[in-house]
Amino acid sequence: MPIRNIAVGRFEEATHPGTLKQGLAEFISTLVFVFAGSGSGIAFNQLTSNGATTPAGLVAAAIAHAFGLFVAVSIAANISGGHVNPAVTFGLFVGGNITLFRGLVYIIAQLLGSIVACFLLEFATAGWVAPAFSVGADVGVLNALVLEIVMTFGLVYTVYATAVDPKKGSLGTIAPIAIGFIVGANILAGGPFSGASMNPAVAFGPAVVGWSWANHWIYWAGPLVGGGIAGVLYEFIFISHTHEQLPTTEYN
Repeated sequence: MPIRNIAVGRFEEATHPGTLKQGLAEFISTLVFVFAGSGSGIAFNQLTSNGATTPAGLVAAAIAHAFGLFVAVSIAANISGGHVNPAVTFGLFVGGNITLFRGLVYIIAQLLGSIVACFLLEFATAGWVAPAFSVGADVGVLNALVLEIVMTFGLVYTVYATAVDPKKGSLGTIAPIAIGFIVGANILAGGPFSGASMNPAVAFGPAVVGWSWANHWIYWAGPLVGGGIAGVLYEFIFISHTHEQLPTTEYN
């Protein structure tokens, strides 16, 4: 059964220097990603008098997030794997590719990275606050939730196919590009409807700094459900027993 591959790990893992170093890498990469992605939205708002919801603004956001995520994944890949997203970390956890305690360190680091990035943006732009994610006009909450589930499923499935699958071969070299591209494409598809978060950390930072929590639960529930489904599906159907589970006795 799939549940046998899920590893809790040991509490000592959360304070191990190796785990903390990986957490720092996730903090920095998430900060870089959110600063670039949310910063592009602020810049476009400033240049167009709050016109970020125009077609040009949507394209600009897609490109900025695609490029930013490509870099963020690349700079952390050799240290932490370059998750940059609690939904990715959760998807890898349910597939048995990361322990619970290490995953919690990653998620906390990602959330802190997003918060710090948004505070830095507010300071650097003399008071412009990163816009919080929100459900589009005439879009139901359930519609937005399903959209976030589907888009995050595609993202985490891409992570598994290009970065996690032991049979990926040379495909792994383009994993950051593929991951960035799927996020950019999803923003073009879902941006006007749910904001196309696909990442609880990306939504959490602006919500904290701007203290805007309307329908915020969607940006946790949708990505975690979508990421979890992708992790279970790919790991236990396409990788199956060929996968070598992460060691859990390193901290004995």
